[in-house]
Amino acid sequence: MHEVRAGIWHWEARHPEWNERQWWGPLVSSYAIDAGGRLVLFDPLSPPAELDTWAQERETAIVPSCPWHRRDAETLAGRYGAPLYVPPPDEGDPSPVDGTVFREGDRLPVGVEAFPGMEPNDLVLWVESHGALVAGDTLQDRGAGLQFLGDLPNNVPPELAVDAEQARARMQPLLALPVEVVLPTHGAPTGRAALEAALEAG
Repeated sequence: MHEVRAGIWHWEARHPEWNERQWWGPLVSSYAIDAGGRLVLFDPLSPPAELDTWAQERETAIVPSCPWHRRDAETLAGRYGAPLYVPPPDEGDPSPVDGTVFREGDRLPVGVEAFPGMEPNDLVLWVESHGALVAGDTLQDRGAGLQFLGDLPNNVPPELAVDAEQARARMQPLLALPVEVVLPTHGAPTGRAALEAALEAG
């Protein structure tokens, strides 16, 4: 785990469901942000021992960026006694994440605002107090810099195909935010210039 900047921590862990047939890499990123004295965890998986201790000693909340990034969210919510906020489940999901559902345009009571991403439940999360943008699957760095998922190579499964032009248009309001750091959950933290390049490409 390392501190990206004051009050923002990043760590990586190997996803337990990864295998060589997956189109995404084995390591995924998780983040913790100190938001007004509360620790907010984004897409958490296997938190380091130090962070685990912090989260049990202070008020904590957990926010996945999309419902399929449940990772360790429910287990950690129970361990820490933390509220869990989650985007809407996929239609027909037989086992949705058990948490308070939020949608695009919602402002959570933990200092997080939800903006549109690739899909209605794959949201980009804005933490204004830190100028930080947390991106789930919508924006990824798979070794070639931050890219919009709709621009990634053809090994993305057909069911994830999106109208890239429409999705990118929905996301243009992100460029009006005073973004200082972008926190992708597939890839390493990066800056505003990478966000601008990803949303202006196509």
